[in-house]
Amino acid sequence: MSSSRLNSVDGLVSALLAGNRRALARTISHIENNSDFARPLLAALYPRAGSAHILGITGAPGTGKSTLVNGLARAYRQRGLTVGIIAVDPTSPFSGGALLGDRVRMRDLAGDPGVFIRSMATRGSLGGLAQATADVVMTLDAAGFDRIVIETVGVGQSEVEIASTAHTTVVVEAPGLGDEVQAIKAGILEIADIFAVNKADRDGADRTVMALKMMLNLGAPEKHHVMHHGRLLPVEMPEHASDHVAWMPPIVKTIATQQQGIVELLDAVEAHRLYLAQSGDRQLREQLRAITSLRIILRDALLEQLLEDAGSKRINQVVQDVVTRQRDPYTAARQLIDHFCS
Repeated sequence: MSSSRLNSVDGLVSALLAGNRRALARTISHIENNSDFARPLLAALYPRAGSAHILGITGAPGTGKSTLVNGLARAYRQRGLTVGIIAVDPTSPFSGGALLGDRVRMRDLAGDPGVFIRSMATRGSLGGLAQATADVVMTLDAAGFDRIVIETVGVGQSEVEIASTAHTTVVVEAPGLGDEVQAIKAGILEIADIFAVNKADRDGADRTVMALKMMLNLGAPEKHHVMHHGRLLPVEMPEHASDHVAWMPPIVKTIATQQQGIVELLDAVEAHRLYLAQSGDRQLREQLRAITSLRIILRDALLEQLLEDAGSKRINQVVQDVVTRQRDPYTAARQLIDHFCS
């Protein structure tokens, strides 16, 4: 296909759907940069998405997430499934740049036409995900990938955002990194559909497994996902959400550098995928994903419109009033909103 066709929305969409990887990469760049093509591309691709299973890999730095993703992708390819990988890296608060180094650990996947790897910078967004991650996931879904794996930044407790993006969330723990404390942190335990205790050849792996089992037994697995998502979004839960047998998160020991436990972890992911389909939870999670997307889009659009309507002079005056403590931030924000709505 000529490069000129990739300079139009229709050309990009048709090329992407035909399996053109250059068109896919260019589409993702438009989305990340929020170019004039971004919204028309997303509108054209959205009806084509909805078939892929989305897997989130999260956990503290140093647990071996990238190596685990690499192993999972290889195992999926051995089963004939295509894999899209999104590796989210932190952005420097000073330069705005990002290392995007996770692809180095996945270099043995290079050249496989059934694997597409995209590194993304957070660009300052919180929660372990880049702002455009959900849109890129949808794009990979529309492009026909069977499984989409999201590897989050790895900043610990703030990573709960992945639960509203992925169908299956794997929380990776490792011995010797304060796992007994990490496991009981609010949010981390609740978002896990599966626990992977990686680097299981290290001392303390069994203690980490026991700590996780203890916390799972103390918790309420039949409620943890509904409660978590309910806090994220005030959405009315379908009646079937509590009618089925609860999913108990399995704990899988892995040594990703030696490909040990990878097949077992993949089998656990596929078992959860089947559970979601049979219990009706997949429909619930799709509903939550849609509401999350709408809330983010509405929030950003309304904020942009509010700032434009108020004008830089008024905003600067409000900021100065807050700095000098003539107004508290809540009152200042409410006054800006009232002015915007009047």
